[in-house]
Amino acid sequence: MKVIALIAVIMTGALLIYGVEDMPGWGDPNSPASSYVSPQYIQEATEKTATPNIVTAVLADYRSYDTMGETVVVFTAAIGCILMLRKKRNGEGG
Repeated sequence: MKVIALIAVIMTGALLIYGVEDMPGWGDPNSPASSYVSPQYIQEATEKTATPNIVTAVLADYRSYDTMGETVVVFTAAIGCILMLRKKRNGEGG
């Protein structure tokens, strides 16, 4: 069973490394995100959201559901950690 798991991990790692080869370079001004999405946010964020800070406008208005989902995931993980690491009293079962 450990051999199968090791093979699966190696294959997954190889696929990830293969996928990284296709990505644009770090900070590449000609990447799709820099060419299409960023200019639109920079030009229209202040007008459409009435927020002077572009980062706040993107996180709070354009990506609000995504940000809320990330917050829920982090909150759920924190609650899970608290529940697993808490000390049980003498009368509690389990």
